Amino acid sequence: MSGLADRPEGALVGAALPHESAARHATGTAIYTDDLAAGRRDVLTAWPVQSEHAHALVTLDVAPALEVPGVVRVLTEADVPGENDAGAKHDEPLFPSEAMFHGHALAWVLGETAEAARLGAAAVRVAYEPLPSIITIAEAIDAGSFQGIAPTVRRGDAASALASAPHVFEGVCEVNGQEHFYLETHASLAHVDPEGQVFVESSTQHPSETQQIVAHVLGVPNHRVTVQSLRLGGGFGGKEMQPHGFAAIAALGATLTGQPVRVRLTRTQDLTMTGKRHPFHAAWRAGFDDEGRILALEATLTSDGGWCLDLSEPVLGRALCHVENAYWIPDIVVLGRIAKTHKTSQTAFRGFGGPQGMFVIEDILGRVAPVLGIEPAVLRERNLYRPGQTTPYGQEVRHAERLHHAWARVRAEGRVDERRAEIDAFNVAHPDVKRGLAITPVKFGISFTFTAYNQAGALVHVYRDGSVLVNHGGTELGQGLHTKMLQVAATALGVRMSAVRLAPTRTDKVPNTSATAASSGADLNGAAVKHACDQIRERLLPVAADLLGIDERDVRFTGGLVSGSDPDGTSLGFHEVVEAAYARRVQLFAAGFYRTEGLGWEPGTMQGTPFKYFAYGVAASEVEVDGFTGATRLRRVDIVHDVGDSLSPIIDLGQVEGGFLQGVGWLVLEELRWDETDGPGRGRLLTQSASTYKLPSLGELPDELNVHFLERATEDGAVYGSKAVGEPPLMLAFSVREAIREAVGAFGPDGHSVELASPATPEAVFWAVEAARGAGGDDAATGAGASDRLADAGLADAGLAAARRSPRAEH
Repeated sequence: MSGLADRPEGALVGAALPHESAARHATGTAIYTDDLAAGRRDVLTAWPVQSEHAHALVTLDVAPALEVPGVVRVLTEADVPGENDAGAKHDEPLFPSEAMFHGHALAWVLGETAEAARLGAAAVRVAYEPLPSIITIAEAIDAGSFQGIAPTVRRGDAASALASAPHVFEGVCEVNGQEHFYLETHASLAHVDPEGQVFVESSTQHPSETQQIVAHVLGVPNHRVTVQSLRLGGGFGGKEMQPHGFAAIAALGATLTGQPVRVRLTRTQDLTMTGKRHPFHAAWRAGFDDEGRILALEATLTSDGGWCLDLSEPVLGRALCHVENAYWIPDIVVLGRIAKTHKTSQTAFRGFGGPQGMFVIEDILGRVAPVLGIEPAVLRERNLYRPGQTTPYGQEVRHAERLHHAWARVRAEGRVDERRAEIDAFNVAHPDVKRGLAITPVKFGISFTFTAYNQAGALVHVYRDGSVLVNHGGTELGQGLHTKMLQVAATALGVRMSAVRLAPTRTDKVPNTSATAASSGADLNGAAVKHACDQIRERLLPVAADLLGIDERDVRFTGGLVSGSDPDGTSLGFHEVVEAAYARRVQLFAAGFYRTEGLGWEPGTMQGTPFKYFAYGVAASEVEVDGFTGATRLRRVDIVHDVGDSLSPIIDLGQVEGGFLQGVGWLVLEELRWDETDGPGRGRLLTQSASTYKLPSLGELPDELNVHFLERATEDGAVYGSKAVGEPPLMLAFSVREAIREAVGAFGPDGHSVELASPATPEAVFWAVEAARGAGGDDAATGAGASDRLADAGLADAGLAAARRSPRAEH
């Protein structure tokens, strides 16, 4: 689409406008999926019967539940008219005969009230035949329990490069998962109209796939099912795949009873039944030259996929495509595999594997910098991509100079060098409290790695009074997508914002949509909306030119007025031109479509161009660590982030700040814990509420937060020159983790390589401080001398033996 990045005069894109629902959010008048149930009569509530074993064959006796007052029906596998499966991979039985994780929904009870449904679920008798279970990645590796594909990214000859590298290190790093903890838990409301049409309101990021799953469970064509997503109270990826089964339960219940059925999980149900960010285990071997340049990397990444595949394969693929983050690595081989464990099926989460991949190289650089005797910031800057270089999978790193511009700006405006000297002086004077300052980059690819998903549609109506109704395929998660779409439509048609309204996302208005995910919501849907508006404006041009008596090429649409190029000439209201066009039988509605150009990805070989472009960012963070408690205080953060030409600066600012803090939560605070014992609670999630799962809050915000957008960063080929901003800022939080590492290192001798658990909770930091204090010297530079090269297939197993060890230097 030519001219996609061009902005007209008077464009409303780029204006600093508030979120279109901000007032309703703040006053509590915004309507969410479960709110709709209150306005309907005879709504039944569905309640799950959850497994009390991590892995077991189950037999159900539902008769006692039917004796509970208010219980209407118990849904089991026998009630499914279509396919008993809630997933796209056909490995997620909606009603399982084999419980695969503690909390697995085995049946659903429909009650006239939530209390009746709850009591009915408690009355169902479940007979268990326990089976062996696998809870941790380590157990899965030992047992050879894997699922799905095992991709490899490869460039050059890493083995030879490592054999000749002056410095070679090896080690293991592990990163925990993360709970989405959206404010609105999973919710669906279904009813069947008199014509047999199944209508489902769902808090879903992927209405079209929810429609597809509901249809195949019911055994009907997709056109018999309509899914609407009004707005979501947060999603973060957790509502991309996981809502489908809940919507299917509501639809099945409504079909069988003839009454509306709601599913709305309690917080504990949501925590124990739904997937999280994938934990990762990585065993690695890296080579450096004397100047600290990375020469080679060998690694095996093992993700914990949980009990079924869900989105584990593309999550792993994106992790492998981001394992080098923003650094040039000439020779590299990275293997990936998915562990199958008896836990919730892990799923999409903001960053979609990218953060876990980047974690590997950032952890490596943080650990080896002291051993090499190079400042971590110098080591990172020295290895940044430069123009003309390509990723390990063969895509050019276009605009790599922006990384360096952002780095230089953060360093200068954040007074990084001056503050580092101040921190050194502070640390000398304070034996029990230390400060650290780290600067880290982000390079994040934008597009779905599954190429077919990089398409979007829109339907735009212009009414005779000049008002505009926009339908598009994206969902509003609170991230401001609808606000941006309003600005795109108003800009493309040249009308005021007040003239445009957005309709709820519905599968019968815009079909076959992709998920609102991969940071692509504004790119895809914005281009589709613009395409539809452009068609309508082109149809209006001859009408306006005739009315104004000017050439079509001189017609301007701006601010609700239509005029010629002469600012003092005659103008007409947009509504007047529309009315005249209607009288002339001009079509005033249009379907827009967009598909991302320039993509070419071969998942089998993991080579090609999976991304339209890269979003860049740099952050510098300063922390203070208490040596007695391990408590960390975030003192100051400076961020420069690349959003291209922002469609909506206030929205993007909020995304950068919120994404960064969510990343801090993942890396520093949020710790998922599962019962790994052999007792009766094995496999049970121990952190089942906000009282046991630590979330970031206002108290975790830095004392000083400075966020700036990279200037002169127009992205050609993206809608109005903008760039995606949903996911990339999360990874700016690596600067906080690395600052903690530097502060901990200040408690020990020079050259001490700090191993830091993830999340770096106060407990983990305390033990890292104790290790630093107890270090007797350059404990990381042991084991000098040649060693046998680790074979690719055995790298992870060899790395397991080195777990919780400092990296070994081989000179």
